[in-house]
Amino acid sequence: MLRAAVLTVSDRSSEGIRPDASGPALIQMARSLAWQVVATAVCPDDEVRIREQLVEWADNDIADVILTTGGTGLAPRDVTPEATQSVITRPIPGIPEAMRAASLKKTPNAMLSRGIAGVRARALIINLPGSPRAAVENLEAVAAALEHAVSKIQGDLSDCA
Repeated sequence: MLRAAVLTVSDRSSEGIRPDASGPALIQMARSLAWQVVATAVCPDDEVRIREQLVEWADNDIADVILTTGGTGLAPRDVTPEATQSVITRPIPGIPEAMRAASLKKTPNAMLSRGIAGVRARALIINLPGSPRAAVENLEAVAAALEHAVSKIQGDLSDCA
């Protein structure tokens, strides 16, 4: 059973102006995959705060998969990919490539997502869009490969064939 943490990145949700809808949608999706949701948080679109939360969860072995939602677009305060890039040690470009490819079948705006994925310590970090529907659809696009990915990240030496 994978342990998942969900970080919602939103100025408005962190200030209580708008309820967080994406975080709960991802939590429900994770549970439907039989993952254990071990941590959740909401933080503003602030690179330092995002970085601190990702590092805390990854370096303290809190979660196997850390999902962020929000801050992956083109707005000036969308800094989730930059924060994630600054903390990962190994990028995994195929994950966001697969998510964008799947999303492009639904909307041309998918090409505007700047989300990334990578490894820190024993955790896989994945940036997802901020809309609840897009976040869930993007996770659905890659979910089948994540247990294998985490297994390899955490040291499984068996053949992949």
